[in-house]
Amino acid sequence: MAFRPLEVWNRWAIQILLLLSLGMHVLLLPLAGIRRRRAPMLLRVPLWLAYHLADTIGIYAIGLLSLSSAPREHRLMPFWAPFLLLHRGGPDSIGAYAFHDNQLWLRHLQLFVVNVMAVTYVLYIHLTRGDAFLAMAALLMFAVGVAKYGEKVAAIRGGNKNSIRSSLTKQPTAGRHHHVHHWDHGLLPNKAAAGAAAVDEEEAYLRHAHHMFHMSKRATVDSWLEKDPEHHTMEMLRALRKQDARGMWAFAELQLSLLYDVLYTKAAVIHTWPGYLLRLASSLAIAAAAFLLFRFSGRDDVDDDVVDVVVTYVLLAGAFVMEVASVMNALGSSWTYAFLCTTRWSSLRYTALCTGRWDRLRQLVKTIHGRSDVSVRRWSGEMGQYNMFHFCSRHRRAHRPLAGRIAMAMGFEDWWNRKHYSATANISDELRQELFRYVQRLTETGLNSQGVIRKSWGQEALERDDKGLYERIKRDRNLGVEFQEGVIIWHIGTDIFLARSRSGIEEAAAAGGGGGDDAAVAAGLPLVVKMIRTLSNYMMFLLVNHPNMLPGLAQGMVYRRTCENLSDRSKTHQQGGHVISREIIGTKLREMFCLQDGPASVVPADSHVHELANKVYEEMPKYSQSVPRLCYANGVAVELLGRVKEKGVEAVLRLLRDVWMDFVVYAANRCSRESHAKKLSSGGELTSVVWIMADFLNQEAYARQKD
Repeated sequence: MAFRPLEVWNRWAIQILLLLSLGMHVLLLPLAGIRRRRAPMLLRVPLWLAYHLADTIGIYAIGLLSLSSAPREHRLMPFWAPFLLLHRGGPDSIGAYAFHDNQLWLRHLQLFVVNVMAVTYVLYIHLTRGDAFLAMAALLMFAVGVAKYGEKVAAIRGGNKNSIRSSLTKQPTAGRHHHVHHWDHGLLPNKAAAGAAAVDEEEAYLRHAHHMFHMSKRATVDSWLEKDPEHHTMEMLRALRKQDARGMWAFAELQLSLLYDVLYTKAAVIHTWPGYLLRLASSLAIAAAAFLLFRFSGRDDVDDDVVDVVVTYVLLAGAFVMEVASVMNALGSSWTYAFLCTTRWSSLRYTALCTGRWDRLRQLVKTIHGRSDVSVRRWSGEMGQYNMFHFCSRHRRAHRPLAGRIAMAMGFEDWWNRKHYSATANISDELRQELFRYVQRLTETGLNSQGVIRKSWGQEALERDDKGLYERIKRDRNLGVEFQEGVIIWHIGTDIFLARSRSGIEEAAAAGGGGGDDAAVAAGLPLVVKMIRTLSNYMMFLLVNHPNMLPGLAQGMVYRRTCENLSDRSKTHQQGGHVISREIIGTKLREMFCLQDGPASVVPADSHVHELANKVYEEMPKYSQSVPRLCYANGVAVELLGRVKEKGVEAVLRLLRDVWMDFVVYAANRCSRESHAKKLSSGGELTSVVWIMADFLNQEAYARQKD
């Protein structure tokens, strides 16, 4: 007998949709957490599909159930309707998919009301004349489904900026400040009280991040600094300034992770009395529904369809297992620690914390997961990289990758160029250290009372080196009128300077082999150059791929015009030097099927970058409407090369590094808070970590000045 898909669908459509709905729910469990750290497209696409297909499948299945006549042999079909509401609630690890979901929470509320009314109608038409025990089991599951789906809507509403701002005004002082137990004061872990489990360093950072999380929420909604921080909060703010770079970075990254929990998971509604009780009641209700259904329901003259019974068992088992897992994960979460520290039930706090029972439960949950909860929460440490010289020296070649040709034919050339010529680089410990020092120094006097940088981009670093240098660069418009224009100018100028100083840098580094302090400084020059390139390429990556993460007006037209200017010079240079004709066939084939060719990729491109940079410098282009920014970039390079003769290459490289750090800190501070919040759903950015770090250090400086 031939397989006929249409007949199978007509007969088993509802059963198939129910299992698909459960499958989407299960698929979201492992995929939901990948957004906390930067995830590849290969994983983000299934997550997006699962999140939205869960809604679509649920609506379609409810519609089919409302139209189905449910014959006697399929009497279990009405019992399935509440499971569609349960699945719509989704796992605890995902509430809103994107930041705009929180802002449009009323739309989710409308869908919730419509779906609940539809399931109510299904139960009414099928159960009014049916089995009483089946009706009781269905009503139990209906209550669970409504509660779980409603919780998701409440979580999405809780991630709204107005809701966060409201929670800060309504939450009592004790609830804001005492998310830490008495033996955990101080940033590094102390010895636990008698009977309590020892706390490792990262766990201590996480607990103290909870303690000060209200400050991160204030920063997110642009609320005013706390007027009178409590004694414990002031102690911890002072301890933050005394921390080394590693500790401060860990603290800032964990603050962003907690903010991610509030915006994109159900943490804000789970870790409350209603949230814990709902999970316990849901597990018991599912077990009771299963008992009523299979122990008391049914009649001797009706045999349930075997497939229906199997589907029902699968739905009940899946729901029960996930609810039990939800209870365990909720109780073992660090959010529960914060909840226990602030509860008014002192006996519960003593029983759970002072005896060490909660610590043992948390260790058990972490063991089951097979990984540290704290390490998963940390920022990935990856910085995007994009280089204009690299892009312009490669993208017009005859051997364009095959995928690029397809993208161009389909009208996606701009998207392909952004992705194909971008790469990632891991932030080094040395760069973390230098950024921390720069932020620490800047927050002493460089921010106003509202935490906003007083000076223009690059001004702090240039004036610290030489006040006349800043005035000269400003007069020549070499910093740009808009921030993004300044990034383009200094990005090109930096590459020109590094290309022209290449031999001098190598000689200075080689001279460091003689020993002494000067030798140690010279030996570190390659590391400084790497920092400069990494920061310069990172800022260009943001400008090209995420311009909303940068302050000021977008400069897309200036960027495209400058790319055209560089590409024209690259094309002329390659044709004159016969670069393409000398490449071997194997290299062409590799590049033909290359999916990524960023500045940090395995395909060598440094020679092309240096050649093009030297060509631009030697040409000395003048300002014109057709070549608007190359003259300013050349001006930056000329100024820096002139200072090499005065102060040496080491001093100029450190100045250039400080200028790029100032660009990063300025972008972090002046970028809209909403942009930082949006980017958390895809792993976050370096600028977001710098923003939260600067905000905490500024609050400490502000409170200290009041004392």
